[in-house]
Amino acid sequence: MSSQRPGLPGRILERLGSLWTSVPPAGVNQPAHWALGQGLVGSLLIVFGSIGVGWLADASVFTRNPLFITLRTETWGVTASIIALVIGAMLLTRSWLRLGQRLRRWGPGAIRPVVLAVLLWGLPLMFAVPIYSRDVYAYGGQGRLMVAGLNPYTNGISSLNNWLELGTDPSWASTRTPYGPYFLWLERWVVQITGGQPDSSVLMFRMIALAGAALCAYYGYRLAQLHGVDGARTVWLMVANPLFLISCIASAHNEALMIGLAVAGVYYAEKGNWLAGIVLTTLSIGVKPITAIVLPFIGLQWAGPGATWARRFLCWAGTGLISLALFAVSSLAYGLGFGWVNAIVDPTPGFIAYTPSGFSSNILAGLLTAIGLDGGSIAEAFRTALKWAGIGIAVLLILRGDDRQVVRRLGLAFTAIVVLGPIIQPWYVLWFFPFLAVTGIRDNWQVKLWYLTVVFFVVFGAQDQLHIFGFVNTPLPADAIAGLVALAFVAYLVLLDPKTRRIIFERPRKGGHSGIEARGS
Repeated sequence: MSSQRPGLPGRILERLGSLWTSVPPAGVNQPAHWALGQGLVGSLLIVFGSIGVGWLADASVFTRNPLFITLRTETWGVTASIIALVIGAMLLTRSWLRLGQRLRRWGPGAIRPVVLAVLLWGLPLMFAVPIYSRDVYAYGGQGRLMVAGLNPYTNGISSLNNWLELGTDPSWASTRTPYGPYFLWLERWVVQITGGQPDSSVLMFRMIALAGAALCAYYGYRLAQLHGVDGARTVWLMVANPLFLISCIASAHNEALMIGLAVAGVYYAEKGNWLAGIVLTTLSIGVKPITAIVLPFIGLQWAGPGATWARRFLCWAGTGLISLALFAVSSLAYGLGFGWVNAIVDPTPGFIAYTPSGFSSNILAGLLTAIGLDGGSIAEAFRTALKWAGIGIAVLLILRGDDRQVVRRLGLAFTAIVVLGPIIQPWYVLWFFPFLAVTGIRDNWQVKLWYLTVVFFVVFGAQDQLHIFGFVNTPLPADAIAGLVALAFVAYLVLLDPKTRRIIFERPRKGGHSGIEARGS
């Protein structure tokens, strides 16, 4: 008699078990077990560290938990949490690098350990206290505005009582939302379901982020295949990296949903289903308007290779009108209108010193001030010029380029806008990288530059966003402890670790499989 088929939970466990114990497929150098296990330990350390130094709302039920109280108020608890958070983030980084080394031949079957890595490393972060950013609490605040019948495009979160106790950063007090209308709908629905309770709201926003990560992985894999690029390697670069997992799941940013919808839209347009591409891209813009840059390239995909200028302009016009019509219809819901346009025409003021724009303008300001000129004003004009240069490069890439490399041109255009902008938050690099990854990142300086970018922002975030009470006296300033631990770990990876140091010093193999074929660039 045949055995009874196990239920859905049993089948899921069997599937995960087969992923873990499966024999490495052809083309995979080594089993991935050790890298997967180390990454899981890293994620668990991040969760532990977040208990002591993550962003916890004053209204959270965990503020009365003895473990949370100890780790957040005792010197040893805060110090241990800082060290655990940083070591966890760096161990996760090492595991990601080692997974790439163990799967360096890629090929058929390599997607299985990559998917398992995303699950094992990402799911524990669902239960971390928010780290690296507390924007997720602003999502809840904007949802409360929506429930109260107020427009987040004209009202700040401080319009409501008790907004500060719910975890929102004071900088959001009178700031208009930079998000699209569809994400505001999600914020409203989350608050209606959770009653505005911050902990359950954070968990629901993470579920949305997890859905976005699934979109990124699935459509990133498919889109890479359309470009002759190894899909497993693309998912490893895009989704399994620690910057994505921390920024999109631990921080619960809406980047995952925005990127996932945009990549899905580009995939369907590449397949010839331009209407689905426009709709999905419009949904992405409705999460964060920055992905409006994708629409002109959807128009190019619709026009097809070798199209005349007349056909291109007709397809651009059609793409824009269809997207605009969708927004016009949906603008009637909740009376939001087109307030989201402000996020494009009125960006966040200021600059960040580590960006190319900020770094170079600071040097320019210092030199000009030293010779008696108004260095500050000239530096501001210089940053503005760089920003418009990035936009100009994007426009040039829309108008000119290989018609068979439209997605690559999109990635480069997005890169120019982000890199030459005055503000680059760690998660901003996740906006453009997927479109470069699906068209091929070579196993040379290109992938090493991505390693450097990921490591830099993981280290930066680990010491930049720590929630520590002012009365707690640590042996050194909290950011100094985090910075020293992170730099020591980076030095170990680069100089001492016999495995990872090869990434820096080993020359690319001639004729080696980089996961890209002729169409990749």
